Parts: sequence; structure tokens; C-alpha cells
Amino acid sequence: MTIKKFIAVAGNIGVGKSTLVEMLCHKLSWEPFFEPEAHNPYLADFYRNMHAWAFHSQIFFLTHRLRAHRQLLNHPGSAIQDRSVYEDAEIFAHNLYLQGYIHPRDYETYRELYHVLTEFLPPPDLVIYLRASVPTLLNRIQHRNRDYERTITGDYLEGLNILYEAWISSFILCPVLTVPGDDLDFVAHPGHLDLIARKVHEKLSGKEEVVFAPEEVADTQKS
Repeated sequence: MTIKKFIAVAGNIGVGKSTLVEMLCHKLSWEPFFEPEAHNPYLADFYRNMHAWAFHSQIFFLTHRLRAHRQLLNHPGSAIQDRSVYEDAEIFAHNLYLQGYIHPRDYETYRELYHVLTEFLPPPDLVIYLRASVPTLLNRIQHRNRDYERTITGDYLEGLNILYEAWISSFILCPVLTVPGDDLDFVAHPGHLDLIARKVHEKLSGKEEVVFAPEEVADTQKS
């Protein structure tokens, strides 16, 4: 009997989360779960007045993603999720707070709600953290050419990278596999995808230290 697994893929804007989810699921014959469409009733107000509506908007997104996480846990087979529930709070809401868009009192309430709810939510079996530098992120964002991403700056991405690194360094709810996005191009090199899949299996089997050695990356690029 195959034991079902639940993996969440985390990482900054443009790092390749959705592509990795799709390609890994195809390779492993698992089910992909992408960010569900959501009509945030606060979004228009948020863009008109971020200070007034940032808290309300983030509460909506947190609730929406918690529900999606719960539904995914009930899925009968193994699955990989594009972006984790933790990133809404630890990265994007935190960033709005640091920028002064969420009042400290509201942010404290938000964090308390987030912690209480996630205490009752089973974590994934593994988080894959796609790490990439700002030049790599900007290059990939430019290549996918999405209108709504054209205003994203390197400084904004660098700020998110700092928050991602702080979060992942203290994350203990489940094992983490860090994938070096600057070195691995799993779209251009099938061997890189094979290497990531192999490392995923190693991590899920309980192996403590799983790293991407430079010689492994170089060897798989030739395949």
C-alpha cells in the first residue's frame, strides 16, 4: 500500500514554483494543486488605500489559503501544492507590516489568529524551498512577461528574499528541501528535474542531510 504524501513548494515571485509543481507531479504521477482563484472583496479598496485595508485583505487571503490547505489534506492521493499557507503570513503580511501598511495592533491580532489556526492544521510532509537570487528572479519574471509583474522591482524582491530566508531558517513543522534555483534549470535540463525528484525521495524517506552537490548539478546538466 502506497502512503500518500503532501508536499508544498515555497519561494519568491518568479522562482518557478508553478512550473516545478507541474513537472514534478507529471514525473511522480501525483496531483498538482495550484493557487485557487479567489475574488478578494477588499482588493480594490486595498489598492486605493493600503493603510486602511491591508489587514482586511490579508485576513481574507489567510482564510482562503487555510481552507485550500485543509481540502488538500483530504485529497486521497499524493499531491504537491504551489505556495504554502505559511507564506501568506510569514512573508507577504509581514512585509506589509514592515512597510507600515498594517497597524501593529492589527498585526498582532493577525499573527495570533494565524498561530492558533495553524496549530490545528497538519503540516505538509515536506516543504521544497526554491531559493534564487534577485537577478535570476528578475530574468525569469521578464521572460514570462506578465503585465501585472512589470512593476516589480529588484528592491522589492530582495526584501521578500530576506523574509523568506528568515522564515525558512526557523521553520520546524516539517522537513525542508532547499533547491538552489540559480544553479538548477529544470525546464532546460531534464537531468536537473531527475535530481530534484531523487532528493525529494531521499528527504521523504527520512534522510537528514540532503544537499545538491555542485558535481551532481554539473553531471545532471549533461544528461
